[in-house]
Amino acid sequence: MAQDTTVPKLNFEYWLDKAIEWGQTTTLESQKNVCLHLPQLQEFLHQVYETLKYMDSLVGIQQFPLTGQLLGRLSWNPFVIGYDESQKTLMWCLCCLYSSEPQNPVELKANSWIRSLLCHFLSSSKWESNEAETGTFLSTLGYTSANYHSHVVKKMVSSLLTEVRGYWFNGLKVQGRVSASCVNAVSRFCLPLITLPDLTPFLETLLLYHGGASKEILSLELLEAVNEAFLKKKISLTESAILSLWLRHLPSLEKATVYLLDQLVSIQLNSLEEVAGVIKKSLLPQAASHPVIFRIVNEIFKNTLLETNGTPEVMTIIQVFTQLFLQAHQNKNKQHNFPLKAYFPYHHQPLVTALFRCPYELPTTHWPQHLKHISDMLKALVEDTNISSPANLFEIWFLVACFGEWLDIAAEQLLKAAVEPDALLWLLAFYYSPQNENQQRTQTIVEAQAVYNNLMTFFSCTVLSVKDLEAAVHSVTGIEKCCNQHLITHLLTNFLLFSSGGHMIAQEFIYHIAETTDTSKEICSLLIRTAYRMDHNGEENQRTVTLLNEILQKLMLKV
Repeated sequence: MAQDTTVPKLNFEYWLDKAIEWGQTTTLESQKNVCLHLPQLQEFLHQVYETLKYMDSLVGIQQFPLTGQLLGRLSWNPFVIGYDESQKTLMWCLCCLYSSEPQNPVELKANSWIRSLLCHFLSSSKWESNEAETGTFLSTLGYTSANYHSHVVKKMVSSLLTEVRGYWFNGLKVQGRVSASCVNAVSRFCLPLITLPDLTPFLETLLLYHGGASKEILSLELLEAVNEAFLKKKISLTESAILSLWLRHLPSLEKATVYLLDQLVSIQLNSLEEVAGVIKKSLLPQAASHPVIFRIVNEIFKNTLLETNGTPEVMTIIQVFTQLFLQAHQNKNKQHNFPLKAYFPYHHQPLVTALFRCPYELPTTHWPQHLKHISDMLKALVEDTNISSPANLFEIWFLVACFGEWLDIAAEQLLKAAVEPDALLWLLAFYYSPQNENQQRTQTIVEAQAVYNNLMTFFSCTVLSVKDLEAAVHSVTGIEKCCNQHLITHLLTNFLLFSSGGHMIAQEFIYHIAETTDTSKEICSLLIRTAYRMDHNGEENQRTVTLLNEILQKLMLKV
């Protein structure tokens, strides 16, 4: 068959006749004819794309009614789509016909048909099922059916990246970026393909692409599907791509936060290393370097804590998350340079600044002074009658609770260092009795002070008996007599870990406390936090670490 030398511009009738003539036959004559016309067909398809890409999809269909039929027939001809340039140009023409906001059943049906064509383009099963028909053609191209699929995906991704980034297209400079409706269409096409590793670079480009549009240009279905695939570890994306995803689609951020909480609550907290590992892999602490992300995640944590009535497991998760967020914030702050007020806009900024200090940035000799500074500021805020409503008190308490490492250090400093106890006891009393109903916090401080004094008389004893220690802290065993057993338990547990003779009776006494006060979970959380801190900072000897692990192993069986 002689090659036609002239083809009228956008002559759909001519090319539709050709497509019908070619059909899906695989005769040698048909193959030669398709190959003979491929350069002209490619030029024609490129002209169609350049014409359609600035039109509304409905206008394009109305002005060129044969477009859909022609593109459909060409898309099913293996010798047309076997040529990379034809395949990618066909795909872009189909994008232009896609309705980003379908208004009627016809447009919905057309969208479904267009999506099916993309799946057909990239489905290796189509080639495998027609091995006899297409094997010769693929072999001519230098591929096997096994690697052709991967090659097509990579070429398609390359084409998509080029178009969205607005660089070069088929050797010609594309004027302006691709239209928002076209990007939206492509994002819908990606839905069934998001777990293909070769598509990942394009997914990341889409997530980082905005194009100057005033509203979201990506398909919400794609954003939801990508988030779901990321959460279930079906795909791996860069931190910047995930940050962009969560910023442009807040429901995905909320789902990711709840998903993380569900993950952590469902596993037994044997060590904070495991908890920290799960949290880091979620990328939420890293993303929280952006204030919008942080405030939303923090609000979800706060509501979860209220809904679970302040369970130790949830509180520990929040505190570990805050530590990891602080690390990420310090690493990225030079890039983003967000002030602390952006993260905590309604809190007393000097208090926020003090809590934000990583304990290990300071010499341990400065800890008591820093903790006293925190306690003094907190006390002034709490006793300010203008802001002491229950809601305000809870907000202040939650802020302090998030930085729970400072509270654990305060309890340790009371027993390990020569400090004035009043400020640190007040700080701990506020944490354990924030509302101060019926002067409960005052009573807590009185009782904690009495127990603390008794413990200090035993601190240097190398030999202790359970009986003597139990008598010194009898309020622990009498729940109805103890204003706040949790604070007393915290002090007593630290005494057993850090005093000279506490090691000898630590296991027996801690089991006794856990059984008589029903605080097994709380003690486990405290011991896990202590073990984590020791392991990371090497501040205690191996004997204490070994004791901690032994107690935890046995206590976990009782939880």
